[in-house]
Amino acid sequence: MSAAAKQQPTPAVPERATPDSGAPAGASLPAVYTDLGRIIESMTRRFLDVLRMELARIGIDDLSPGQALMLINIGGEELSVRDLLERGYYLGSNASYNLKHLVEAGYVDRSASQRDRRTARLRLSERGLKLCEALRGLEAVRGEALIRTDEEAADLETTYRTLRRLERAWSDLIRYDTPEY
Repeated sequence: MSAAAKQQPTPAVPERATPDSGAPAGASLPAVYTDLGRIIESMTRRFLDVLRMELARIGIDDLSPGQALMLINIGGEELSVRDLLERGYYLGSNASYNLKHLVEAGYVDRSASQRDRRTARLRLSERGLKLCEALRGLEAVRGEALIRTDEEAADLETTYRTLRRLERAWSDLIRYDTPEY
């Protein structure tokens, strides 16, 4: 090895990957993967902040953003409490409190299952359906503002597919202790 080659410093991989870290593509993948959880958690908080603003904008002051998200997860379907818990990854006691509030506020209709009276079935009331429709309209406006070009639309689609793949991999790891990447 020449003396000049020995004097060249080896570029360091950043501990935390950042968009402006200047690391070559792929060089900081472990740092990127490690940072994903933090970014996803931060985005979840920001999304709930956006929901809070949208609820205020349409005059809804009797729901938390988490409760509004629960309504969105119920959607136009009738489902069991268990299905909702799996779909939204809610904690049992937190979900029970929020569902009780949603039923009392008239956003959700709760009834016993025809097959198993011990199982509760959930569906949105007319009030809950109207709120979800209003929130979907606001989401459409927000989405149109975010996506201005075909390239941005493709980037968002790629991000969506990557996040879904990551969700499946983490779910498989939890359920089966075997990641399917």
